[in-house]
Amino acid sequence: MYSQNLSSNTYDPSPITDRPPSVPSIAVIGSGYWGKNLVRNYHQIGALKLICDKREEVLAQFKSQYPDVDTCLALNEILSRDDIEGLVIATPAETHYAIAREALLAQKHVYVEKPLVLDESEALELIDLAERQNRTLMVGHLLQYHPVFIKLKELASSGELGKINYIYSHRLNLGKIRREENILWSFAPHDISMILALACEEPDTIVATGGNYLHKQIADVTTTHMEFPSGLRAHIFVSWLHPFKEQKLVVVGDRKMAVFDDTLPWADKLLLYPHKIKWQNNVPIPEKSEAERLEIPQAEPLRKECEHFLKSFANGNRPQTDGREGLRVLKILNAAQASLNNEGRSIQLKASNLEFQTATVFPQENQTVNHFVHPTAVIDDNVTIDSRTKIWHFSHVLPNSAIGEDCNIGQNVVIGPDVSIGKQCKIQNNVSVYKGVTMEDGVFCGPSMVFTNIYNPRAEIRKMDQVRPTLIKHGATLGANSTIVCGNTVGRYAFIGAGAVVNKNIPDHALVVGNPGRQIGWVCKCGERLADDLTCLACGSAYNQTDDGLMVQGEGSA
Repeated sequence: MYSQNLSSNTYDPSPITDRPPSVPSIAVIGSGYWGKNLVRNYHQIGALKLICDKREEVLAQFKSQYPDVDTCLALNEILSRDDIEGLVIATPAETHYAIAREALLAQKHVYVEKPLVLDESEALELIDLAERQNRTLMVGHLLQYHPVFIKLKELASSGELGKINYIYSHRLNLGKIRREENILWSFAPHDISMILALACEEPDTIVATGGNYLHKQIADVTTTHMEFPSGLRAHIFVSWLHPFKEQKLVVVGDRKMAVFDDTLPWADKLLLYPHKIKWQNNVPIPEKSEAERLEIPQAEPLRKECEHFLKSFANGNRPQTDGREGLRVLKILNAAQASLNNEGRSIQLKASNLEFQTATVFPQENQTVNHFVHPTAVIDDNVTIDSRTKIWHFSHVLPNSAIGEDCNIGQNVVIGPDVSIGKQCKIQNNVSVYKGVTMEDGVFCGPSMVFTNIYNPRAEIRKMDQVRPTLIKHGATLGANSTIVCGNTVGRYAFIGAGAVVNKNIPDHALVVGNPGRQIGWVCKCGERLADDLTCLACGSAYNQTDDGLMVQGEGSA
């Protein structure tokens, strides 16, 4: 759904006219009330490749404004283009599911304006699809990227506010009045997102009341009350029938109180009040103090959000407002709507077991970025998982195993115990990496390929003291359903074909097929088969033969 302009400040950084080669390419679909702001920011960043809209006159205006950007009328024109990596969806909410699903199936990273979708089952499907496609799914909860809210979140998580007892938010204005959605769905998602981020838990009770004044079917004013298992309570008051603009979030802790007022000048947007309550004669007496101002670097929240999306899929990091966060907000919106439809009846929610992300939104370059482990995966004690590695559904990492950075571990994978896996490895679904196996960097394991670690196993006789080590060297590829018999080494950049059975050492860059495996040629680092003169017709590399296999001409080793 299009979002209202959430900041009273305006920013106009100079646009990037020459697109840096390192910036991913994105397309924006929907360039109306809010979409045009996304277009502006992505163009200034240098990432905007294409604008898609169903209105030809709008596209003509954008083409005049941004002559270096392509335009189109149809979604399939975007999905068929390999040069577009990410799709930004700023269309009406009822279209989000269909567009996002098609984009993910086309291997595009996806950003969706709030709300993610309208149906929770559709949200679950998109989350699962994004994980299976190894693609980013991000939701446009803009205020999570506001530097002032980021600072407020840091204060809450550090304990400076003390125990948070109560949160309330007001998002009020006169217009823009909609007919495709009510005020709850138009204004409240941002506040729900912020409150969940501060609470780090989901509410168990929702009550919503409201009034319909301009249209009997569309609420113009709503108040939503949330109760959390910890005792925290929060309420959200939203209206587009208010005489003045108010965008205020108040957080009441037992040590300090914080007020985030986005309508004030930057220096006053976040104020801390170290008020205290003292008890005299069993009577609470408030003791007020002067407000504290904080130095917070000024930046446009939407620019930060756009940059976060690009960085997330370029670096393989989980977005702060990913599909799970979007689903949590959607659950509360649906519960509030159900309460609203039933004259304020209390709605009980069940915990979704969707984990909260507590990492800093914008980590510094030298900070460690967290890895991702799917909730269904099992990680035993004494396991090391480095930054940006992803471990997906129903996988199990056994004790004393180590997985390097930037790895992708698929579904139903077993690793360990005592296994070492290098960085940038990819292990596809249904692979077991047993004790005795060592993978160097950049190894690819195709679906359902097999390692063994005992040469002559018996079910009735324990033979783990006879484990034979297997070494898979840098950059090797092990094709789908291939088998690597224990005690052998697969050389650097060797390529084991699908279904092949390896029962001896394989030289560097060898191409092996069949059962038993036999070498039928040589393979380049880029994965293409070499010509008879040991040159690669795809990338132009040339090789020399050595005792260990091949090495690139001019290099000291293969």
